[in-house]
Order: sequence, then structure tokens, then C-alpha cells
Amino acid sequence: MAAMNIPSSAFCQPEFSFSNTISRKPITLTNKNRPICISYATTSAQESIPAPSEKPQIELQFVGPKPLEDGKYPVDKASAVSGEKLLRNIMSDNKIELYGAYGKVMNCGGGGSCGTCVVEIIDGKDLLNERTNTELRYLKKKPESWRLACQTIVGNKENSGKVVVQRLPQWKK
Repeated sequence: MAAMNIPSSAFCQPEFSFSNTISRKPITLTNKNRPICISYATTSAQESIPAPSEKPQIELQFVGPKPLEDGKYPVDKASAVSGEKLLRNIMSDNKIELYGAYGKVMNCGGGGSCGTCVVEIIDGKDLLNERTNTELRYLKKKPESWRLACQTIVGNKENSGKVVVQRLPQWKK
């Protein structure tokens, strides 16, 4: 087979289009009176790539443990996709303080073996998972609204809403 030199100026950019059907578009290239025809097929973008569906979001508010000088409690806000993260990870990702002085040094890193990541759920308890066995062990003498952030899954992949969390509830006056 003989080699063919085709100057780069002879090539045309193919035109792509997306439709609901497969379309075939010929491209014609010429080389000194000798046409070359190349055919290609495209499919619809809607068929080949599924449209991303909106995942339910959980809005979170984290109330500080102590009031500011004006008497109001500081509030940090974050949001997360329902059912995909632990409360501890959401707080860590958003640089929201979770631990007291002792917990900063002695926490277990989210393994559920120290009990230092205690939070209180003020509103939205129904948007969280049930207490785990670890929580039942560490929080057996604490109010039902207290949770371990490392054991608390935010959402269930189907629900959405708002959760209000009190950080360091043991510091409340």
C-alpha cells in the first residue's frame, strides 16, 4: 500500500451534534483531485450520559457552646448530601470546632472509642440515624438528644431538611 501525504490544511474539523438518534456525518477530504471520505457516528448526550439527579441536601446549623458578648450564640452553617457523611466529617470539612481542650488531644479520630465528640441535637433528630451501640454505651446516662458526632450519619439518602446541632453541650450554662 502506498503512503499518502495529505497536507494538514486539507483536514476539516468534524461537526458533532447531539440528537435522540445516531447520526452519521461524512467528512470529505481532498488530496490533489482524489476525495477521501470518512464516516463517523455519534450518539445523543442524553442517552450516553445520564443526567445528574438532584441529591437531597441536609442543611446544618452548629450553635456555639457559649454566648458572645451581645448574648447571642455563634452559629456556623454547613450543608451535606443526605446519607453520605458522618456529622464529625462534616464538621471537620467545614472547620467547625468539635472538641474541647481534652478532646483535641485525646480523641480517637472518629473510631467511636473515646466519647469526646459529644453534640446535642436541638432540631432535626428525625433526619439522623438511630443511636448506635457505641453511643448507647458512652451516653447511657446522658439526655436522648446527645449524640457522638463520629457515629451520627446525617440523612438517609432520601430525606432532606434542617438539623440544628449544639456543639460541646457539656459546656452549656
